[in-house]
Amino acid sequence: MKIGLIQSTASPEIEQNVRKTMASVRSAAKRGARIVCLEEFFASLYFCQTCESSPFELAEPLESAFIGQFRELAAELEIVLVLSWFEKQDEGVFFNSALVIDVDGSIAGHYRKMHIPDDAQFHEKHYFAPGDLGFCAAETRYGTIGVCICWDQWFPEAARLTALAGAEIIFIPTSIGWHEEDIEAGLKDSQFNAWQTIQKSHAIANSCFVAAVNRCGTEAPSSGAPPIQFWGHSFVTDPHGTILAEAGESDEVLLADVDFAEIAPVRRMWNFFRDRRIDAYSGILKRSLKNAGGSNGES
Repeated sequence: MKIGLIQSTASPEIEQNVRKTMASVRSAAKRGARIVCLEEFFASLYFCQTCESSPFELAEPLESAFIGQFRELAAELEIVLVLSWFEKQDEGVFFNSALVIDVDGSIAGHYRKMHIPDDAQFHEKHYFAPGDLGFCAAETRYGTIGVCICWDQWFPEAARLTALAGAEIIFIPTSIGWHEEDIEAGLKDSQFNAWQTIQKSHAIANSCFVAAVNRCGTEAPSSGAPPIQFWGHSFVTDPHGTILAEAGESDEVLLADVDFAEIAPVRRMWNFFRDRRIDAYSGILKRSLKNAGGSNGES
């Protein structure tokens, strides 16, 4: 089965970004993709580079024309669509969210980003509340789909809980790139390799497929600070951590063939789920075990 990842640059014009994305989704479907995933905040520039009030105007509720047009598109093309958007639940209550839309346009899954970063030019805590819906594994016509979003991808707990919920593939809409100071410090390769390695490790540790969908292009914040160079390189990895397909650094509709039937034999060979010591993991619920009166994690 083919899946499609839509990697693209964004403009300041929402309608232009939406039209461009819809055209890319149609292209992926025409080329045989049955599941298509969009990058994080595909409809806008990455507004979290600064802390301002105006970006809140970009937020849309679940029941909105913005979401409706993509539900209609999924139904028209008979594809499963993974959609990232800035969700408004109520006045003053906003989330970094994703939907899994099934082939009939129905909503199969709704995920709100659990881990919210606050770093230089990644000021997401200003905009988003932490997710409150738990980890998502949505049953669709073409398989059980998990979703994590960007910063979630660095936490093994997120991938593990998503896989335990039944996900055969974890899609990760992402906005990640280099600051100018990272480039000047010679950190490009090490940061990129860490990003790719952690996601391959999720695939291996959970014996599932992982697909990371990153944005690309250079975006400068309104504050006049140096821009972020979003590095693209969306990719799909199999349960062995082998990269099946990888995009470059510019706009691309990336396709990959995945076979969920590969998961069961891998899990029988590598019995990670069987051998988990769930009786000994209570320590994971603590911030630190140092000076906690024990080192084995047992309460």
